[in-house]
Amino acid sequence: MSRATILDWTDSQVLLKFDDHRDVKYRVYRDGTEHFLDIRSADDEPIHTLELPDGMKLDKSSYEVLLRYVLLDVVAA
Repeated sequence: MSRATILDWTDSQVLLKFDDHRDVKYRVYRDGTEHFLDIRSADDEPIHTLELPDGMKLDKSSYEVLLRYVLLDVVAA
């Protein structure tokens, strides 16, 4: 199997805490049998790539929620 795009690059402004936000873009893709959420800054700098659990297929709004929680975790680290 090869790499396939599930959700192409999507711009998002993610609210963090106390009116703080971060401009990012993200995509969801499959590489073989594994699914990934790739997050980058608006300047195309890598932030984080999250491997999604087996069978996790979400709609766009659910990816936005997941994106916020990943960013909160990455920013807090």
